[in-house]
Amino acid sequence: MSDLSVSAADKPQALQNTSDIVRKVAWRLMPLIMLCYLFAFFDRINISFAKFQLQSTLGFSDTAYGLGASLFVIGYVLFEVPSNLLLYKVGARRWIARIMISWGIATALMVFVQTEWQFYALRFVIGAMEAGFAPGVLYLTLWFPASYRGRITSLLFLASAFSGLVGAPLSGLVLGHMNGVLGIAGWHWLFLLGGLPCVLLGVLVLKVLKDRIDDAAWLTSAEKSTLKSQIATQSQATTTGHSLFGAIRTPGFLMLGLIYFLIQIASYGLNFWAPHLIRAAGTHNPTIIGLLTAVPYICGAVCMVVVGRMSDTSGERRKFVCALLLMAAAGFFAAGAFDKQTTFLIVALGVMGAGVIASIPAFWALPPKLLTGAGAAGGIALINTLGQLGGIVSPVMVGRIRDVTGSTTPALYAIGAMSVVCALLLLFGLPEALRQRDHAASAR
Repeated sequence: MSDLSVSAADKPQALQNTSDIVRKVAWRLMPLIMLCYLFAFFDRINISFAKFQLQSTLGFSDTAYGLGASLFVIGYVLFEVPSNLLLYKVGARRWIARIMISWGIATALMVFVQTEWQFYALRFVIGAMEAGFAPGVLYLTLWFPASYRGRITSLLFLASAFSGLVGAPLSGLVLGHMNGVLGIAGWHWLFLLGGLPCVLLGVLVLKVLKDRIDDAAWLTSAEKSTLKSQIATQSQATTTGHSLFGAIRTPGFLMLGLIYFLIQIASYGLNFWAPHLIRAAGTHNPTIIGLLTAVPYICGAVCMVVVGRMSDTSGERRKFVCALLLMAAAGFFAAGAFDKQTTFLIVALGVMGAGVIASIPAFWALPPKLLTGAGAAGGIALINTLGQLGGIVSPVMVGRIRDVTGSTTPALYAIGAMSVVCALLLLFGLPEALRQRDHAASAR
């Protein structure tokens, strides 16, 4: 028997060795990647906290605000696939650094906005600069075996929950206590503090991250071989989709795009309108609004970690995402029903956050089961692009409904209904092969 083979008796030890290596890699890579994701997510939600002061200063309607929020997504969508393909060709380290530096500068430039057209143009540019920042799913497939990706992806997206958890109260404090400091408006400070640190993080990414396992000087030769072997072995079941067009033809691919589109409608509904819902229920202090807005992100963070572990163990990822979306739907329906009662509204937002926030990393454990190689780079980017279209629909839809009806409640009910449809598609619309691959990965 060769030295590379593993007997049945040695298999538990081999699994333990792999677990130790994965833990070592996670401690080395994940803190910086999570910090980058934290700022990426804050870059998306800071507009929701700036909304009140921005609208008051510039005189924008809810429809104009919703359109500006959507133009961020349009820029992101238009450049997402080519940017992610370049990430695959150029290398994650250099491309992620470029993305962070450019979007950080563009975000800071929001302080110069005076008119609606400037607002629209700059939001589009920020989205275009951030396009391709989906290194988590692609980058993690290069470093972690499939059987660990549910937990690792949940850990990554935990940064988005922490962004809301930390960013919401911090945004409230900035708006409430830094308005006028050094002659700078509070909402200007919000964009400066969200954008300039990204430039520094981009430089750090360039110096710290590595593009390949072989480049990691902090792994021994044996650890590199074991890790590469485990990743290759667990990827053998997903041999289709080695090109973008091959990925599109893969059964279940377009359905994943539709499902993510509906998830993002719910996500943007929460992220862009939660502070507004709390204010409309009767709370006007920016600091208190920030603290209360953190509640759905706390619930999402807890739910995300629990579901990540449970889905890795059971392999039933579709059912977990389905249950989370039904939870999100219940939260949207309850938020509509209790829109004038702050206590019940916060409970509803907590349920909504647990479902919406935890469903995203749980969903992203599915596409790598279908796609590999260049197909993964372009295919995952395309799924993300299709999903981000929900970020165009959701803010405009909610803003327009509010301007026409004077209430956000009909939009909340509509998003809740879409979440139910999404759950049904997950349960009945995806190929059985995807479920079998989940079971195979969890058994390893």
